[in-house]
Amino acid sequence: MESGKSHNKGALKVNAGVEKPDVVNPLLKKKTARFKKNRISPEEYFKGIKAGNRTLLSQSITLIESTLPEDREAARKLIQWCLPLSGKALRLGITGVPGVGKSTFIESFGLYLIEKGHKVAVLAIDPSSMRSRGSILGDKTRMEHLGNSNKAFIRPSASAGTLGGVARKTREAMILCEAAGYDTVFVETVGVGQSETAVAQMVDFFLLLMLAGGGDELQGIKRGIMEMADLIVINKADGENKNRANLAKREYENALHLFPPLPNGWQPSVMTASALYSENLTEIGDKIETFLRLTKENGSFEKNRKNQAYQLFEETIHQAIHDHFFNLPEIKKRLVKYKTQILDRQLSPYEASQKLLDFYFGLFSK
Repeated sequence: MESGKSHNKGALKVNAGVEKPDVVNPLLKKKTARFKKNRISPEEYFKGIKAGNRTLLSQSITLIESTLPEDREAARKLIQWCLPLSGKALRLGITGVPGVGKSTFIESFGLYLIEKGHKVAVLAIDPSSMRSRGSILGDKTRMEHLGNSNKAFIRPSASAGTLGGVARKTREAMILCEAAGYDTVFVETVGVGQSETAVAQMVDFFLLLMLAGGGDELQGIKRGIMEMADLIVINKADGENKNRANLAKREYENALHLFPPLPNGWQPSVMTASALYSENLTEIGDKIETFLRLTKENGSFEKNRKNQAYQLFEETIHQAIHDHFFNLPEIKKRLVKYKTQILDRQLSPYEASQKLLDFYFGLFSK
């Protein structure tokens, strides 16, 4: 064998290949260019919202939920422009234990309101996983009939770890929906939790859904949630479950008598309903109308709205300080350092937090 030619016959010999084509699919360039659209300006979002464009409304909510620095100023402008157009809708909070039928109730009641001439927006909050930070966001598929109506808008959002079963930007999303002309805004929460007060503080009417036939009816819910509810509805009161629902209704009515009266002069009550068969929806609607008349006449409705506005003011400040603190490069570096020291038991969490805060405030005292 000739030594000069042996290296050309090895197993690792690389043959000359064909020239790589520019694009496998010649139409791909056009498709890619189509998706690389220019950023929509706040003015365009605002025009779309006023025109009732549901696509731009959904994109606007995505904008205000964004944590990107370049989106925050655009979101601030958009909310500022929408504020004068908001405030006229009924803000209705819906909560209850998992499986109580919140989505079914909202769909049935939403369709009932649409038949009465209303426009309905649903802000459905799905719980985020504490491990993956992901969320299923499946409420839109569970409200198929309501979602098909051109007088309804359904927006699922992830709670992203926010307490109270609400998303971080739920208040701002309500403002956008009201500016788009929706006169009833549902806030469907993730369920009964430790901080459900966050829901009651941002809505006009707080409706609590419950189930019957689960044993001791009052064991499935905390007293604090019942004290905040303006109306308790025993859902799924149909078929063989009707008698159990009526029994649960009496038990909840007895429990409500033990609570102090609400400062707005309203006396909460208990009703039964079947969202699946659209039973007693009219009675629930009448109850909400009675509540609105009473609270508007005695001034508590407007007082509650003013308190909500101030609550939004405080929350905005808290969130801005939080974001500014954790996005500072100097803070990020020290967070890594202190985390290691805490995990190695070289530093207590309290001492580490105080050191970090002292450093942060020191940046602005120079």
